[in-house]
Amino acid sequence: MARSHFKVGEIAKRTGLSVRTLHYYDEIGLLSPSHHTESGHRMYGHEALARLQQIVSLRELGFSLDEVRDTLTHPGHSALRVVELHIDRLEEQIDAQRRLRSRLEAIARVLAAAEEVSADELIETIKETRMISKYYTPEQLEELKARRDAIGDDRIREVEAEWPQLIEEVRAEMDKGTDPSDPRVRELARRWMGLVREFTGGNPEIAKSVRNVWEQEESVHGMATAPMREMMAYVTKALASEE
Repeated sequence: MARSHFKVGEIAKRTGLSVRTLHYYDEIGLLSPSHHTESGHRMYGHEALARLQQIVSLRELGFSLDEVRDTLTHPGHSALRVVELHIDRLEEQIDAQRRLRSRLEAIARVLAAAEEVSADELIETIKETRMISKYYTPEQLEELKARRDAIGDDRIREVEAEWPQLIEEVRAEMDKGTDPSDPRVRELARRWMGLVREFTGGNPEIAKSVRNVWEQEESVHGMATAPMREMMAYVTKALASEE
């Protein structure tokens, strides 16, 4: 007879999720166990597992935990729609992987002919290409390309020079302990978001993809992401203080 309930440790072992993650979902009210045993063990039944599957799918789609909660509690929510969304995303990823293979083969041929290109540089190129295909849909990449063409190379070089200076200024205010609501920090935050909007064209989905890169990767373009995440949180607080 098939079992109907599982302990948290069994769920973690069989799904690859950590016990800590499942406990956290319980703490924030996102996924509650079906019941607890007399000894206090969390037990998960079919309904809880079905909800967990939806949570995992939405997280794979790039949803934040708050967005997952909002989606699952929306009056028009459908478990079938979550699965369909995940299928659509997987189809996009499969297509992107096929294109990525062709792109990498072309890059490899070019790099192999250039003796001055080191193995480390080749690896970094592959890593960057993988990152782009992992976080951006084909449609987003097309939009970003069109955005780049519209901005022009001169402005792109200006922005590339402006970012390091802006990052240094934000970090300096953080190190000094300046409150995010301070007018100086709010002005830096406005400049920060202006550059982001210039890159994304104001597309919230592309902005979400950019955020996912910095939240989920350990480094981007050779830059550690942990300090950048701290600055992004600082900038977000500064912008919120203006509302």
